[in-house]
Amino acid sequence: MLLNKSRLSSKVHSLATTHNVMTNDDEIERIKRLQNGSDIRGDSRPYTTAVEAIAESFGEWLNEKLQEEGKSSNDDSKKVSLGRDPRVTGAVLSAAVFAGLGRAGCEIFDLGLATTPACFMSTVLPAFSYDASIMMTASHLPYTRNGLKFFTKRGGLTSLEVEELCDRAARKYANRQAKVSLALKNNLPTKIIVNAGNGSGGFFTWDVLDKLGADTFGSLHLNPDGMFPNHIPNPEDKTAMALTKAAVLENLADLGIVFDTDVDRSGVVDNEGNPINGDKLIALMSAIVLKEHPETTIVTDARTSIGLSRFIDDRGGKHCLYRVGYRNVIDKGVQLNKEGIETHLMMETSGHGALKENYFLDDGAYMVVKIIIEMVRMRLSGSTQGVGSLIAELEEPLESVELRMDVVADPKYAKTKAVEVIEAFRQYVQEDKLEGWMLDSCGDCWVGDGCLVDLNESPTAIDAHMYRVKVLDKEERECGWIHLRQSVHNPNIAVNMQSSIAGGCHSMTKVLRDKFSSPQQI
Repeated sequence: MLLNKSRLSSKVHSLATTHNVMTNDDEIERIKRLQNGSDIRGDSRPYTTAVEAIAESFGEWLNEKLQEEGKSSNDDSKKVSLGRDPRVTGAVLSAAVFAGLGRAGCEIFDLGLATTPACFMSTVLPAFSYDASIMMTASHLPYTRNGLKFFTKRGGLTSLEVEELCDRAARKYANRQAKVSLALKNNLPTKIIVNAGNGSGGFFTWDVLDKLGADTFGSLHLNPDGMFPNHIPNPEDKTAMALTKAAVLENLADLGIVFDTDVDRSGVVDNEGNPINGDKLIALMSAIVLKEHPETTIVTDARTSIGLSRFIDDRGGKHCLYRVGYRNVIDKGVQLNKEGIETHLMMETSGHGALKENYFLDDGAYMVVKIIIEMVRMRLSGSTQGVGSLIAELEEPLESVELRMDVVADPKYAKTKAVEVIEAFRQYVQEDKLEGWMLDSCGDCWVGDGCLVDLNESPTAIDAHMYRVKVLDKEERECGWIHLRQSVHNPNIAVNMQSSIAGGCHSMTKVLRDKFSSPQQI
């Protein structure tokens, strides 16, 4: 099992302060006293953060030793396994070990319940051959104690080596505690509301934000509950956003965060209670990413607004509209980068978003960390505004509508019929049977063969037929768009439309009904 929670924590840690911080001798000695000969042992309850620092120190030490022996380079990822005995504190302390090793750049493999000999053998048996292993145990000591034993391929660490680890860890721990204290003194901590929706995202409150000194009082629905008793864990859910908005305003918070069940999506609420999801979230992330990577391409699905395209263009970015489906959007970004087109952000309106710097992974927590970092930067620069100010210039459509057209056919032929209807729609538009309607285009992509299909030698296969059409007014200015998409799961066609003029969506619906979708037409 690979865990990267520590990457979130370390990313925010980097902005805690730029001051030089003096270490505290008492803290250093407290960590050093955890050494018990060639391993670590102590009362497990107050030492979660210390264990994280010890694990990070071990990862750094391992990297240095392997480089000295000529067995790896600094860029190589070190593979470390972790086993544990059945002590009740094992799960909590395992998370701390994962976080520390992750911060040191290690890949972590969870052996679960294991024996000390098994941990060592995982470094030498060909089927595993990990660079190192850690066994979490306090041997025969009471259940309130726990500890760590360290192994490399040559065996267990010596007492002097463990002493070195404790010394490194003590200074890391003391410095970090001092940084949090300094941040509190300078009023840098932010007040953040987390709404995990009783899904998996509660960890972000206590394992990331609380440890960094943020005030998370007033957070909602943090405990996992598979019945989801409060609302659907979904940043698109109106109830989730409304409850988060209320908590932000009630607690005078700087930011509200809403996660979906498995934390691959997120949305936020700014300090004024304004929900930021859909196009607004894409615009916010675009504003942040374009500061770091000017002129980068940003890929979205084809349901985003004209205003978002202008927002990205005004900030020097390039907007690539692509097929609906978060996997399609992410894969398009991967493809563009392979072709030498720098593409750092890929986002779908559902909240799925991926960054090149984060392995093209749709990671809601990582997205939120980027937003928090920008919020802290704004505060450090003296700004009193919230992150919502970054998208103040985003033009929103006057009207936005989503409809479903049922496909009247035998269920087993429904998808085929939907494709026929959508292809007929394309033909109507191309033959100018719908006045002022034109197939949309995006840079080097064209919709004539299936919604923004790639013009390369190996175009991506179409998983669902769809087209986006722009609608022009009498002066031939774009005033809206309509998007038809074959439903992957249901016998219907999804219809999305936006308009910048009053009554525009009603007019488009009427044209679609009277001039295209009536029985005599199709």
